[in-house]
Amino acid sequence: MKWAVDRRAFDEVFEQASRPRTHYEPLVSALESFTQAELDRRERLQKLSLLDQGITFTVYGDEQGTERIFPFDFVPRIIPAAEWRTIERGLVQRITALNLFILDVYTEQRCLKDGIVPAELIFSRQEFKRELLGVVPPRRVWTHIVGTDIIRDDQGEYLVLEDNCRCPSGVSYVLENRNLLNRVFPEFFTHYPVRPIKDYPNLLLDTLRQSAPRPSESPVVVVLSPGLHNSAFYEHSFLAREMGVDLVEGRDLLVEDGAVYMRTTQGKQKVDMIYRRVDDDFLDPLAFRRDSLLGVPGLINAYREGNVGLANAPGAGVADDKSVYAFVPALISYYMGEDPVLPQVPTYLGFRRQDLAYMVEHAHELVVKTTGDSGGYNMLMGPFATKKEIQGYVERMKKNPSNYIAQPLVQLSTHPTYVNGDFQPRRIDLRPFVLYGDAVRVLPGGLTRVALRPGSYVVNSSQGGGSKDTWVLAPRRR
Repeated sequence: MKWAVDRRAFDEVFEQASRPRTHYEPLVSALESFTQAELDRRERLQKLSLLDQGITFTVYGDEQGTERIFPFDFVPRIIPAAEWRTIERGLVQRITALNLFILDVYTEQRCLKDGIVPAELIFSRQEFKRELLGVVPPRRVWTHIVGTDIIRDDQGEYLVLEDNCRCPSGVSYVLENRNLLNRVFPEFFTHYPVRPIKDYPNLLLDTLRQSAPRPSESPVVVVLSPGLHNSAFYEHSFLAREMGVDLVEGRDLLVEDGAVYMRTTQGKQKVDMIYRRVDDDFLDPLAFRRDSLLGVPGLINAYREGNVGLANAPGAGVADDKSVYAFVPALISYYMGEDPVLPQVPTYLGFRRQDLAYMVEHAHELVVKTTGDSGGYNMLMGPFATKKEIQGYVERMKKNPSNYIAQPLVQLSTHPTYVNGDFQPRRIDLRPFVLYGDAVRVLPGGLTRVALRPGSYVVNSSQGGGSKDTWVLAPRRR
């Protein structure tokens, strides 16, 4: 069996062409023990399992049909305990600082007055909601569920690429990937002390209950979804089912006398906490977009009065704006008096005149993104774009510079991936999931996304990416 290696990038599995890293040796040995026919048989089995269970996602604007199974690669990514300790410590630090930043922005605004972050940047962001100035959620927590994207550079250093503080998706695939690999390749697990992740739904439910605005022995929690045609609807229904709570749409809820109720066959039931998977602008047509049919009229007023909790809190998206990202190291220092545990990618900001000039001149070398988009959309991969594509993108950028940021192209680490009967290097990232309730908890692992197209740097499922099971190894007992 041959293992291809891309020497331009850090290979997660091999330190030399045919020499696996110590923590990958048992896995490589197990894979090499299979015949080609057996590998292909088990790959077919996993695809059938994905289809039978309806593990899907939706691609907007796809002419061939919107719903697809989520591609899964059976070669797991393995993270040693020592590496994970650093990642976990860095995530706890980062999410703590981001929460302090959001609280500050909507209350005292000290970081703006002290010039840590330019006030004009914050006030110009669509994610900043003036309607919520002065509102403080229970426990002073804004981002109850965070998905932070992490990459490794060509030296193997972990870097934070971006924060997702609004409605991060993907944790259902983390859980299902583990279940699927256990069924299809159970022998992989015999040589590894893999930390379990099955408790995530219970931890999520505990976090939501702890964040309810008023103490109660059994606060009523619901998951609010935009509905069946949303790209992450599978996840919404999966999490509601696993937590044992109701999955609702906006039409299932109503506000009366400042409180939120759910319509049931037995009558109205008061709701204490909403895990909302609806974007801010569509949450309440009386507060934000008047044309929204997805939200609940009066919901924001009930939230302001402290009669219902929302996770994540509306307005939290100001912390994951791609321009604000550039200031996170300064925010960690400002609020916590610490240096960042996890470094991040150097970032140029279009709203700065000097940065904009550099972005225009060096667009062919940079990755340029709009500040509010996700999923790999509206992005320029300068090193791979044509002169015409670069020119057109730069012209659009000049019309609204503050809407753009740019970063150098990072050689994402690669991982062997089974493609068309061969193990090929494909670029990957990692989205760990963080819960913030009475404490900050990090799920041991996360969603390893993989760019299945040869040479691609874009791992998003909407752009042809897939995923892997992510193993965090338990520390060795002394």
